Amino acid sequence: MPPGTDAPDQPPSHSQGRVRDRYFDLLRAIALFRVVLYHLTGWAWLPLVFPSMGVMFALAGNLMARSLKRPPLSVVRGRLRRLLPPLWLLGAIGVAGMLLQGWGPEDDGHPGSWWLHLTFWILPLSDPPYAEGLPGIQGLLGEDWATELAGPLWYVRAYVWYVLLSPFLLRALRRLPWSTILMPIALSAALESGLLSLPGERIDSAVTDFSTFGACWILGMAYQEGVLKRLPRYVIPSVAPFIAGLGLWYAVNHNFTTDHDLDSMPLAQAMWSFGTVLLLLHVSPSWSEWPHRLRRWSGLIELLNSRAVTIYLWHNICILVAATLWDRLWGVETLEQHYSWLLESPWPVLALTWVLIGGCIVWFGWAEDLAAKRKPQLWPDGGRKRRTHAR
Repeated sequence: MPPGTDAPDQPPSHSQGRVRDRYFDLLRAIALFRVVLYHLTGWAWLPLVFPSMGVMFALAGNLMARSLKRPPLSVVRGRLRRLLPPLWLLGAIGVAGMLLQGWGPEDDGHPGSWWLHLTFWILPLSDPPYAEGLPGIQGLLGEDWATELAGPLWYVRAYVWYVLLSPFLLRALRRLPWSTILMPIALSAALESGLLSLPGERIDSAVTDFSTFGACWILGMAYQEGVLKRLPRYVIPSVAPFIAGLGLWYAVNHNFTTDHDLDSMPLAQAMWSFGTVLLLLHVSPSWSEWPHRLRRWSGLIELLNSRAVTIYLWHNICILVAATLWDRLWGVETLEQHYSWLLESPWPVLALTWVLIGGCIVWFGWAEDLAAKRKPQLWPDGGRKRRTHAR
C-alpha cells in the first residue's frame, strides 16, 4: 500500500494560518503501519480490517482539493516536486545497484525501449523498469531484491496520475458530484465484466489502479468540497456498509475463497475501500489538538506523517533485510531446539523491520525536507516544536 498519504500531502503548519487535522494524521499513521505489517506477514484479513491504500488516497485527494484553491498548474508542480526527489534517491541507489550486478538493455529484450522506460524512474507515468532474478548483496538482501525495491512504485505511479488529473476531476466533481465519485467504480465493473478491455500491460495496470482507488481519491476531494456534509446524517451510515458489504459479497463469490486477498480482486477492493473510507470520513472528528489518550503517541504519529514517503518507498527492502538476518538464526542449534517458536514468530522480524525503517528515516528522510523546501531534520517527531511551545 498503498501505499499513501504521504508527506507530499502534509497540511501546512500553524504558522501558515491553517490547523492540522490530527484525525487525518492518525489515519495516515495507522495506514502506514498496516501496510508494513501486511507486506511482512501477508495476512489477507488486514486489508479487510483497515484498507490502507484507499485511506491514503482519500487523504491525499482531500488535501489536493484544498490546495487547488490556488492556480492548478502551480499546485500540480508543487505536489510533484514534493514527491519525486525521494523517488529519485531510491532510484539512484537501486538502479546503481542493479547496474553493478550486470543489469542492462539486453536483459529487457528491447534495448531501445529500455532507455525510454528508464525515464520512468524520473517521472513515473508508468512502472519504472527493474532487474528480475538478481542475487543477494553481501548476504543481506535475498534473492530478487530489485523486485522488492520496485514493489511500492505502483503507488507512486498512481499518485502521479491522480495529481495530474485532479484539476479536471475537481471541475467534474463540482458539476456532477456523485456521478464523478462513482465513475471509477463503474469503470472497475466494466473492466471486471469484460465490457471494456485495454491494450497493453502498462495501460491496463494504470487504468485498473485508477478504477480501484480513484473513487477514494475523489471521495477525499468531495469531503473537502463539502459534498458529504450536504447529505442528511443518516444517509452515509446507511449506504456505506451496504457498498462495503457488496464488495465483500463479490469477493466471497469469486476468487476470495482461494486467493484470500482483496488485492487480486479490483472490483471487490474498490467497493470495500470506498464503503470503509466513506464511513471514516463521515465520523471524521476535527482534532486541532490531540485528545488526551493520544498525546503520548503524538511524536510517533508526527514522525510517520513527516516521513510517509520515505517509509513507504523503503519498507519492502527493510522487510527483506530483517527477514534475511532473522533467518540466519536458524543455523544456531540451541535456538532451534529451545526457541523455535520465537524464530517462527513474525513479531521479532517486525520489530527489526521498524528499526531498519528508522535507519532509513535518518539516512534518506532528508530528501523529503529538501523537496518541501524545509530545513532538513534527522528525526522530525515534533519534539523541537513541543519544547518551544512549553517554554
